[in-house]
Amino acid sequence: MTMNKTITLLATAALVLACNTATVPANAQDKGAEQSTVKSYGEAITAEGAISTADLAKTMKEKNEATVKVEGEVITSCAMKGCWMDMKMADGSTMKVRFKDYGFFVPTKGLEGKHAVLQGTATREVVDVATLKHYAEDAGKSKEEIEKITEPENNLMFLADGVLITF
Repeated sequence: MTMNKTITLLATAALVLACNTATVPANAQDKGAEQSTVKSYGEAITAEGAISTADLAKTMKEKNEATVKVEGEVITSCAMKGCWMDMKMADGSTMKVRFKDYGFFVPTKGLEGKHAVLQGTATREVVDVATLKHYAEDAGKSKEEIEKITEPENNLMFLADGVLITF
């Protein structure tokens, strides 16, 4: 074997060995090498400065509208297009999240229990029966469940400019 081939072979072996012995971050080791991924939808935002859903509820007791960044747990999303999602509020109620100008969507499956950060505007709105039935249909509710919707609801709604979801 020539000297150049020997050096090339040794360099390749060293590189392969170095790549296979990379250290795993301590937090990944603690979680059984399970790492989370944050995906962004809509405008680019950060999680910095986000308030809890409990703090949002307090704010909305005094106001009909608030521009905020809020974080919490996703309950579900629109199974048809991903054009809305429901977020769990601290009191057990839900907040419907829609997306600014219908300009972006979130996944239609797999969001249940995921952590999300939303940036946008929270409002109190009366949601008419037709819209409530439409949301129920999008969520895959049965015909019987949809027919039980007969009264409008006064709900907390959120129009998001940007969303971060941790998977």
